[in-house]
Amino acid sequence: MATNEPSTKPYLIRAIHEWCCDAGYTPYLAVQVDDYTQVPLAYVKEGKIVLNIGVDAVKNLHLGNEDITCGGRFGGVAHQIIVPVSAVIGIFAKETGQGLVFQGQESSPIAAIQGDEPDETPPTPGKPKLTVVK
Repeated sequence: MATNEPSTKPYLIRAIHEWCCDAGYTPYLAVQVDDYTQVPLAYVKEGKIVLNIGVDAVKNLHLGNEDITCGGRFGGVAHQIIVPVSAVIGIFAKETGQGLVFQGQESSPIAAIQGDEPDETPPTPGKPKLTVVK
């Protein structure tokens, strides 16, 4: 692989988002919140957040190669959302759970901002699991 070759991750995110919209599904983005992620921290659980990025849920969605940006409402309050592509854990259809989970996260959790101590034991390797948040 060439060193300046672009990552496939943002292209795959855009493809699954388009597939969800074409199929009438709601695209959800699972994110490992890090220092560069701008989301309402009150909605972050265990260093992660799941975002509805459907056309009815967000404004001005931009699925870029480096960042995903949009405007969204949480509890009736408008927020500007910025998610680095490197922080995306997966993208999936809310209705079916079909989508992609990305292995080998490049970003580190935001434990310091939340005041949580990092887990001393590494997670057990196995099948990745996404949880749908309603």
